[in-house]
Amino acid sequence: MQIAYTMAPSRGGTDLLLFRVAEALSAQDYKTCGTVQINTERAVGKCDMDVQVLPNGPVLPISQNLGRASKGCRLDSAALEAAVGIVSSQITSDVDILIINKFGKHEAEGRGFRSVIASAIELGMPVLVGVNTLNLEAFLEFVGTEVTYLQPTVGSVLCWSERAINAKSFAA
Repeated sequence: MQIAYTMAPSRGGTDLLLFRVAEALSAQDYKTCGTVQINTERAVGKCDMDVQVLPNGPVLPISQNLGRASKGCRLDSAALEAAVGIVSSQITSDVDILIINKFGKHEAEGRGFRSVIASAIELGMPVLVGVNTLNLEAFLEFVGTEVTYLQPTVGSVLCWSERAINAKSFAA
């Protein structure tokens, strides 16, 4: 099993890091699958959150504008599940790596991309996941001890990804 995670300390840092890694892997003709998150700052309030389905799939808005006074979760669960459905249909043995922008609250509760991650692992596909501190414990309980933590740098994440892909290719 080749699964790794990373956590950048800055707000939106993991999103940008995984976006750059996905771009670099695609530029090297690796076949990626999964999602990367794109955040768009707004003049007032919190950013808008979108996910792009890899490699060239649709960009889906996953945040809801609940108003400035809102304290609740802005995630649009239906949009997230739509992304999950698209990615799930693309998980095949010819994909080089699965990239999931975040193991979030939905995944911690047993929903979201959890089944997609499990399917990729069953296929022997390398899996790269962004995690935040709130859901780290649930993520580690889900994947077990054979997980690799990667420093949140493009070089570190890209190096692991290339090694994992090449090891998968060699084993096939």
